[in-house]
Amino acid sequence: MDIVERLYKNFEILSSAKDKAKEHEKEYLEILEAVKGNANEKRLASQFIARFFKHFPNLADQTIDSILDLCEDEDTSIRKQAIKDLPQLCRENRTFLPKIADVLAQLLQSDDTTEIKEVHSSLTVLFKIDAKGTLYGLFSQIQSDEAEDNVIRERTIKYLAAKVKTFDKEVMNKEAEEILWTEVKKSLKDVSGEEFVQFLDILSGTQTGRTVSGHQQVLQLVQEQLDPADQLDLTDSESADKLLLCIRQAIRYVSRQTRPTQLVGYLVDAVVPRLEQLSADAQLELLKPLAEMSQYCGELEETAARCDKLYAALTDRMPLPPPVTEENGAVGDPPSLEFSHIECLMFTLHQLARRVPSWLTDDADRLKEFRLRLQYLARGTQAYIKSLREALKDADLKSEENKLRAVALKTTSNINTMIKDLFHTPPSYKSTVSLSWKPQAGSATAQHQKVTAESPTAKPGDKRRVPITFGGQDSANKNKDGRRMYQPPSGKYSERAGGYREQGGGQRGGQRGGRGRFRGGNRY
Repeated sequence: MDIVERLYKNFEILSSAKDKAKEHEKEYLEILEAVKGNANEKRLASQFIARFFKHFPNLADQTIDSILDLCEDEDTSIRKQAIKDLPQLCRENRTFLPKIADVLAQLLQSDDTTEIKEVHSSLTVLFKIDAKGTLYGLFSQIQSDEAEDNVIRERTIKYLAAKVKTFDKEVMNKEAEEILWTEVKKSLKDVSGEEFVQFLDILSGTQTGRTVSGHQQVLQLVQEQLDPADQLDLTDSESADKLLLCIRQAIRYVSRQTRPTQLVGYLVDAVVPRLEQLSADAQLELLKPLAEMSQYCGELEETAARCDKLYAALTDRMPLPPPVTEENGAVGDPPSLEFSHIECLMFTLHQLARRVPSWLTDDADRLKEFRLRLQYLARGTQAYIKSLREALKDADLKSEENKLRAVALKTTSNINTMIKDLFHTPPSYKSTVSLSWKPQAGSATAQHQKVTAESPTAKPGDKRRVPITFGGQDSANKNKDGRRMYQPPSGKYSERAGGYREQGGGQRGGQRGGRGRFRGGNRY
């Protein structure tokens, strides 16, 4: 009798014995020995081992070693058969499930895509048998020092990022989710930028990750990744990239229910005073989410001191009026204004200063100087708004050029609205501003932003809003004595909109150097 026939005979004996199969250890051992045979013998051995292993727990180590031999076979079809059969070893006895999950994770280093798909399928079967044990097995590889120099860690994380969100509550129950969150938090102690994003995606795909509590935990994880405020060095590209990546991730979870208070405080303390260490693009990438988060900030400590830092950064971008001469009313070249940066900083200050209304009025000299800057900025802003409206009148609002102008109009209109508030006596913080880069409700591009002589957010029937003036309709260019004293400032959108050019390029969303690596360049 050849070996194949002997294998079928042993199969019949074990199958017929049913619960008494354990009495036929000799036949089972012959099946284990067949893993050393030819291709047909190996394939049969793999299937029969998976079928009868449950009756021979005392031979567990020998059984697993035999299957692993098949998983490393030179023949792809035999490897795939063994990979497919591995989960069957755990159906009746889950004791070895974490070890099987660990083995499957190691098999992800294969270069054969069909083999990797088979590994994914077997891992999914393991999850349905016991998600907790599977997670322990997978994270033993993710957290292993040996995984740093190969693709096992990378591919295991990618598998989890793709699959966890597809499992229902029966598979990923409460206990399994708790294990997942715990293991991810351990793994975040040393991650690359790409891994960090993937781990957050894994967490957000869980039931907990879709709750307010889950979002708050994610924000805390982001905060823990950031360098201490007093150690932050934005001149270091890796440190800057890490910061940008963390803030991009954080903003996804911020809402009225998920307060980003700690992050707002961090950005104001650590980043706002160091803005000049960053490129104009990178500045805007941080200022935009800071402005968004400031709307949802909870009770912030040392609010007045943080308003001081915002005020300093804002007034650096708000020049004082130039000195006046008898001949032409003003001297010097028109200032170059960063309208996009001003919108972000002014909005954030507007949000925080409303919590301490006396912050601006307590210092009379500062208030006086601030109003001079506001007045000068208002003239330039209104002149810019006028030129943008003229350029957009009866224009094709779907063209890229005019879309840019429409955003510019929204940006400058927001600044104008906040200037009105801040110019009140005492300063007011009552106006509601929708940030220019955020989608407008109920529209296709806010019904093409409905650009009219009114505000770009005006609705039919709304009263026309009168722009701030200082000495008559023509005061943007002349003082009350008729002398020319102001030329409109430059702004981001000017070449196409009518004459302004903003330093740094204004409303850009460019990526700064990619996501980067968190610790010492490449992690593995």
